Amino acid sequence: MQKILIVDDDEFTLRITNMMLSKHYKTVCALSGKEAIRLFELEKPDMVLSDLLMPEMDGYELHRILQEKATEHVPIMFMTSDESDESESKGFALGAADYIRKPFKLDVLIRRVGNILKNVDSIRGLKQAVDIDPMTGLLNKSASQRKIGELCSQKQGVLMMIDLDSFKLVNDIYGHNMGDRILIRFSELIKEVIRSSDLAGRMGGDEFIAYCQNVHDESVIDEKTTYLNEKLLISAKEYMGEDMSIPLGTSIGAVFAPNEGTDFVTLCKKADQALYKVKQNGKHGCAFYGPTHVEELSTASQKTISHMRMILGERNIKTGAYFVEVEQFKIIYRLSARLVINYQKDIQFMQITVDTKDNSILDEFREMLIKTLRRSDCVTQNGKNQFLVMLMEAKSEEGEIVKDRIISNWEQSTNSANCNISFEIESITD
Repeated sequence: MQKILIVDDDEFTLRITNMMLSKHYKTVCALSGKEAIRLFELEKPDMVLSDLLMPEMDGYELHRILQEKATEHVPIMFMTSDESDESESKGFALGAADYIRKPFKLDVLIRRVGNILKNVDSIRGLKQAVDIDPMTGLLNKSASQRKIGELCSQKQGVLMMIDLDSFKLVNDIYGHNMGDRILIRFSELIKEVIRSSDLAGRMGGDEFIAYCQNVHDESVIDEKTTYLNEKLLISAKEYMGEDMSIPLGTSIGAVFAPNEGTDFVTLCKKADQALYKVKQNGKHGCAFYGPTHVEELSTASQKTISHMRMILGERNIKTGAYFVEVEQFKIIYRLSARLVINYQKDIQFMQITVDTKDNSILDEFREMLIKTLRRSDCVTQNGKNQFLVMLMEAKSEEGEIVKDRIISNWEQSTNSANCNISFEIESITD
């Protein structure tokens, strides 16, 4: 019997939908996107039926994540009470199999689900389509493991684990559409640096893999790494502007076969260890598996203090606040708290909550917030609807002034009436 994963944050709707379908199919239920991801990997359903508008993670984002995690095509059908054509168009643009509006009739739901599941086997039978990652045109994760695994066991060469550095910041600052453009462009660059006899794939998210046959010389991979970093930065500035300040680049961990083995899993682990060396020594480079390379990489990365400043420094500093991920924000906060203790600095901590489920409004508010604040201030987005701010060298009364400025700037937006904003401000003290 075919299995369906049902996702809805409304428990009543979830139960009703489950009752409708459980007589005809095996069903698994989730009350959130996070729970759905866990069950998706555990239960391996034949289809996903998901609510579109959910807190923390909406149906669009859930679909994106499930596509990355799936080793084969799993259709998703959206259900929503939203009457707009825009949401339906967006769902189909992302690759949704169907779209049904609440409240739905039992016979309509059964018929639509049945039509989708009838096509599952035939879709999976299209071998070529299953092997290719639809966004990048490279091999998908499953095909990469199978085809590159075969190549590792038969042909001498080098396996490369390829990682996009700081890619998450592209999605956070410029949005997922820009992130998709960067992924597509980076995939094109990977195709440029490999030959027709080589293989490359996308393992998920911003992680890629490639196998180059009959390569013996490390300098060949070094040249490919340099090319990827240079061309990627050029393209990123073309897409996002010359003032783009994200330290975007690529790190590569490489391992030679059969020198270090012919088993795909073993080689991947060794390539990952080499990749970790690069990440620990400034990123944007390449390292090869083997104990002799640890000392070589460490020595090379410490040539001059100017070289280290270039690696650590921020490129093309823009106006507006410094936007970072939550984990980075925690580190900055802890250091700032120490400064308060030792040097009696005045630092204001601000928490802003934006009451809306519309991602476009949140994106617009984030950009407005960054531009309103100073370069010395720091911002992060905590979850979906909350922003955290540190106002450096600011007294409590200045915090209120900044709050008023944020409200004033946001009121100029046409979306300001479509959401409510609340503020909390405290001084960071010992």
